Amino acid sequence: MIFKNKKHLFFDLDHTLWDFDKNSEVAFGIIFKQYDFNFSIADFLEHYIPKNQYYWSLYQVNEISQEELRFRRLNDVFEILDVSVSRELVDQISDDYIEHLPNSNHLFEGTIEILEYLQPKYNLHIVTNGFNQVQDKKMKNANIFHYFSTITNSELAGVKKPHPSIFEFALSLAKAKKEDSIMIGDSLEADIEGALGFGIDAIFFNEKKIKIEKEINQINQLIELKNFL
Repeated sequence: MIFKNKKHLFFDLDHTLWDFDKNSEVAFGIIFKQYDFNFSIADFLEHYIPKNQYYWSLYQVNEISQEELRFRRLNDVFEILDVSVSRELVDQISDDYIEHLPNSNHLFEGTIEILEYLQPKYNLHIVTNGFNQVQDKKMKNANIFHYFSTITNSELAGVKKPHPSIFEFALSLAKAKKEDSIMIGDSLEADIEGALGFGIDAIFFNEKKIKIEKEINQINQLIELKNFL
């Protein structure tokens, strides 16, 4: 399927273009060198990745605060690993993580190639639930900031995906219309169902190749966007 008459492409950032899991591994590797913990980075990430995803799912529907997200995703893992860590140290590691995370620049395979392919043909934008203080820095360090005309984050919009108001905000900022726009992201709920519910076409970046009951436009690699655009 080739989408016709589209002018604006809205990308999610984390887990879609910017490889959050790889970059987390680098950040935690730097941080944990300061401490004498009795676990490996691999052991930590085995539990951190699903915990982070779980608490993000709560955060995006306003069931927990940003502060709770930052604390609980770490504290839960320390408890699972049976490591005694004070609240103060968890907070310090959380702050260090936010500082180091944007400095890494691992992108998903094909990111630069597909952005180079799309930029001459479309206006490119970012719509992210990520924190304002780190998202721009991530993009600049990964050398992709210049590809995008606008960047909408949840703090700027006042709501998070899948809330329709963030898509409305993004369209307004981009001076775009629903019918000439497409949302591309890795989250079925936040990116795909959120966009479709608002009336924007969407393409699911199914990098993990999860089975889906619904018939939706999907890709397993970013370069496969050429099949749609």
